[in-house]
Amino acid sequence: MTDTVNIPEVFNRNKRRIVRDRAFARENGDDFFSQIMVEEILERLDVVKRTFRRALIIGLPASKLGRELQTRGIKAVFADSSARVAKSLGGVICDDDRLPFADHSFDLIINIGSLDTVNDLPGALVLCRRILVPDGLLLAALISAESFPSLKSVIMEAEGDRVSAHIHPQIDVRTAGDLLTRVGLTLPVADSDNLRLNYSSLGRLISDIRDVGGSNIMTNNHSAIGRNVYNRIRTLFATQAEPHGKFSETVTILYLCAWAPHPDQPKPARRGSGQASLTTTLSRADKNHTDD
Repeated sequence: MTDTVNIPEVFNRNKRRIVRDRAFARENGDDFFSQIMVEEILERLDVVKRTFRRALIIGLPASKLGRELQTRGIKAVFADSSARVAKSLGGVICDDDRLPFADHSFDLIINIGSLDTVNDLPGALVLCRRILVPDGLLLAALISAESFPSLKSVIMEAEGDRVSAHIHPQIDVRTAGDLLTRVGLTLPVADSDNLRLNYSSLGRLISDIRDVGGSNIMTNNHSAIGRNVYNRIRTLFATQAEPHGKFSETVTILYLCAWAPHPDQPKPARRGSGQASLTTTLSRADKNHTDD
């Protein structure tokens, strides 16, 4: 466990648990964004030419991931701040920056859609490094800072001079890559995938955000969106529809890959040399969505 005494509590931990409980109750981890992240992470895992035996899975779609890992002969342990997720899988209820596992407990950690709402993200990554065996692998996916620009713009315009935060702050790809190195993980790769999505209704877009646990959980009090402002948002949403009648939005999903240190690992290329690809890093050891 890391010392979080001096870490600002940007996110309300209790709100986070409630939001994740509700999201899991609605979709059981099968929400749109989680499905995309799970599929991509599994594809990346299959590139790795080595055997994993014991994995820690964090995230709303943990059940699906657990089943997929079982078919690969990997035993899974589950953890999440959502009591619904943890209890449904016989896992541990905990925050990502307060993982209660012993050092070198796992050779694989997979985190889906959870790291973007952690108060102590560096601490969470340090814990991953500690509980991984030497040369163990961390794979993670999360929605990044470049996401929902159109919705954010519409909300700001609708609120006028009284703008409040309604979508929590997120991390970008460069910051994520720097963090992986900073916490002592090796051969780090941070890359992203831009999704261009089309929505026929504001409600569907908001539902997708809520179902992945993306509701506002900021510690500081913020003004809720009133009925008048919400109606203005709906009007702006409709007026900004493209010729096909749907509102276009961009969501960027950030993917992280890094290894726990081991003396036999190859040395990383000089920063900025561009000589290492994601496929090379993973194998070194042996979407356009339209709502209905």
